[in-house]
Amino acid sequence: RHWPQSEKGITQVSALRRNLKRASRKYPHSAFYGLDISTEMLTSARNKVGAYVQLAQADACRFDGARLFRRSKFDRIFISYGLSMIPDWQAALRMSYAHLAPGGQLHVLDFSDQAGWPHWFGNGLNHWLANFHVTPRLDLCRALETVAAETGGHAQCSQLYRGYSQYGIVHLPG
Repeated sequence: RHWPQSEKGITQVSALRRNLKRASRKYPHSAFYGLDISTEMLTSARNKVGAYVQLAQADACRFDGARLFRRSKFDRIFISYGLSMIPDWQAALRMSYAHLAPGGQLHVLDFSDQAGWPHWFGNGLNHWLANFHVTPRLDLCRALETVAAETGGHAQCSQLYRGYSQYGIVHLPG
């Protein structure tokens, strides 16, 4: 809903398969790129997205869009349930924001605090996520606001599904 048909460069930093496949079908005139540090995830993603998306192996905290995809800036970057798996998640956030074109947007969706759910559910989910080295980033909105403020941009955040997920958008001035 946030990507007009005319967008030329959209990249996703992690959780590649489903999201990139859906987005590339919804916006067939856009170019899509994806990166992940895991060769297994990239192999799985290639099997799902085929030729619709250019994929590359890279660390989200230190990637070079120009070297990987022959473009240094992107109109939209989205990170879907990825920051919760990256130890230095704030570096990944800053690196993604640094790759935005003027007027671009960074979209982030990830786990939240489950505040609207029964206590046992939140504890159980967090314990289960920890088995996979997944840690909800409860200060995500503050981090998005900080990144935006450093460049005169603005951020907006919201809780989804009674606090199961959080969604934030950072707008780079254009």
